[in-house]
Amino acid sequence: MNHPQSNEENPFQAMEARFDLAAARLGLEPNVIAVLRACEREITVSIPVVMDDGSVRVFEGYRVQHSTSRGPAKGGIRYAPNVNRDEVRALAAWMTWKCAVVNVPFGGGKGGVICDPFKLSKGELERITRRYVSGIMDILGPDRDVPAPDMNTDGQVMAWLMDTYSMHQRSYIPAIVTGKPVSLGGSLGRVEATGRGVMLVTREALRHLGMNPAQCTAAVQGAGNVGLISALQLQKLGVKVVAISDIHGAVHNPKGLDLEAVRAHLQKHRRLDGFDGGTRIGNAEILELPVDILVPAATENVITSKNAANIKAKIITEGANGPCTAGADTILDQKGIFVIPDILANAGGVTVSYFEWVQDRMAFFWTQKEVEDRMEHIMVESFAAVVDMAKRFQVSNRIAAYMLGVNRVAETTRMRGIYA
Repeated sequence: MNHPQSNEENPFQAMEARFDLAAARLGLEPNVIAVLRACEREITVSIPVVMDDGSVRVFEGYRVQHSTSRGPAKGGIRYAPNVNRDEVRALAAWMTWKCAVVNVPFGGGKGGVICDPFKLSKGELERITRRYVSGIMDILGPDRDVPAPDMNTDGQVMAWLMDTYSMHQRSYIPAIVTGKPVSLGGSLGRVEATGRGVMLVTREALRHLGMNPAQCTAAVQGAGNVGLISALQLQKLGVKVVAISDIHGAVHNPKGLDLEAVRAHLQKHRRLDGFDGGTRIGNAEILELPVDILVPAATENVITSKNAANIKAKIITEGANGPCTAGADTILDQKGIFVIPDILANAGGVTVSYFEWVQDRMAFFWTQKEVEDRMEHIMVESFAAVVDMAKRFQVSNRIAAYMLGVNRVAETTRMRGIYA
């Protein structure tokens, strides 16, 4: 497989580096390693779209299925100018391990379209979505590949996706996608799921380390769905959230932020600029604040070998996918920072996506309390399994999580065998 970007910040290479460490500690057979390292299927599609001004632009989109050994591929679709194949490959593989860590019966997939959604009208976004879905239609399906929202996509995009697929199939098929509006078969509790999962594993880490939430401070990088909800959930836990950021910069208040005011400001202005409840600081600076808990919930590669030594937090809960590079791992381990890796920390989202898929298949829906209780049970159980693996093998939490997930996928791969 060709990887043109050969450096610390190549996400697929970072995933492979962690996978190789986990595979070595597990003593996996070379044949199994060869299968698990490769993506099963990759599709690149051209997406010609008639723009509002009558011109035609051709966008590029991807869908990668890393593994379907344990079930249908599962993973989000992101719209961003910097989407690339290696990023989508890495995210698909992370989904494979993530689903296995929390033991839900999905494999890993991911999709992306190279575009800037903030420069597109709603009509243009709808046309991009529908043409993209028609281009990857053959590999989608409730038993094949189930997309979900990701960076810069939401319930509306998922509704267009579901409608496009259903129209082609001449049947109403809500289980083709998760993260839909509740009125179209979405699950209660799905919007809050990833942020709530971040809070639950952080709560378990605080208990594990003997730390009192009421005496802890936190900084959250990211003010989107994951970041803001993580911050609000941590505050409910008793943690004082002193900083939050968006793509344009961060706001810091050592006395604690008024998060409801932050939410109201974001709803009105869509960015933190102009919020007067704290001091403006840079996005790099928020990562190095002297807090107990750091939640990088924005994007990949924000903690690298260049700044890892400056991190002062005792706990890092990875709300985003791949926020710490493989080069940063060693430094953070040496500093004794308790890292809750992304494939555990942000798995609340895929867990409730699984619940949504199950409810759609049954056409029977649960209350929000039922969803939250089931999700909490899975997240707490998975945290305990990762910490136990780390203790037994004397490895970091990240390698322990990889070992847990990789071992489960390896087991199904062995059992199913190689079809020839």
